[in-house]
Amino acid sequence: MRLTKFQKQLCNALQKGLPICWQPFAEMAKDLHSDEAKVLQQTRQLKDLGIIRRISAIVNHRALGLTSTLVAAHVPEQNLPEIVEAVNNLDGVSHNYCRGHYYNLWFTLQAKTPEQIRDTLLNIGGRFGVDFHSLPVKQVFKLDVKFDAESQGQALLQQIQKTPEAESVELNENEKLILSKLQDDLEIVEEPFALLCDEGLMKEDVLKTIAELIDKGVIRRIAAVVDYRKLGFAANVLFTVEVPRERIVSAGKKLARFAVVSHCYERETFEGWPYNLFAMMHSQSMGQIQHVINKFTEAEQIKSFQLLPTAAEFKKQPVRYF
Repeated sequence: MRLTKFQKQLCNALQKGLPICWQPFAEMAKDLHSDEAKVLQQTRQLKDLGIIRRISAIVNHRALGLTSTLVAAHVPEQNLPEIVEAVNNLDGVSHNYCRGHYYNLWFTLQAKTPEQIRDTLLNIGGRFGVDFHSLPVKQVFKLDVKFDAESQGQALLQQIQKTPEAESVELNENEKLILSKLQDDLEIVEEPFALLCDEGLMKEDVLKTIAELIDKGVIRRIAAVVDYRKLGFAANVLFTVEVPRERIVSAGKKLARFAVVSHCYERETFEGWPYNLFAMMHSQSMGQIQHVINKFTEAEQIKSFQLLPTAAEFKKQPVRYF
């Protein structure tokens, strides 16, 4: 999708996050050498074009005391629609994909405890006669990366290595109320946080509470989530690698440095699945992704890996809290 230079710069700025002030778009306009009216108008246009999916709080579930996992399953083709519907209706599922592999169903699941995740998977597995395999994260090498609108699908923005994990925190009622509201798609208006005053809060209390939620690690930022395909990132694949335990940290850090990698983790394995290093890759073409894979596997002398391209997106919706 063709965008102007300003739209690309604005898209990048919106992904980095809104300033926590009463007129954040006016504040953004200063950095973009523009004015509030133009920033608002162009942001609305990016939303109308479908490039911006939503503008909302990016929440760190671990700071709320929750745990998560990636789940893989082999589902017979004829049973896929029914099982996809059941998975999408589970509390705590935010992403659900069909991938081109024997293990064709992959989804993320959050819960209060690992035991609750285990019980949920045993329950749905027993219901459909399918083995659901949990692959929780053991180490994070890269997380929370944005898509560079100025790169024409060539690179990701702000290469963030391991993100510090916030400790679980208790929230008061005002914090819960504000966090609940900020998970909604914010209106693109001069004062987007003004709706929180409808709950009886003063302007100063609203801004102070948002800042505290960020300081506590509950909110990473309030930002735009984009449709990366419309920014030129047409190709994507889940790359999974078998790495000896003693080399996992070195290999994970090296893989995370590649510009096409958005997320990179060490995950637990299961019987028949020895792949412990996972990376999500995005670029303009599969050829560019394959070039990175070839370079990495040759340098690290990788003998065993799997490529799992996205065949279908069944769900992509953040989990609601409070």
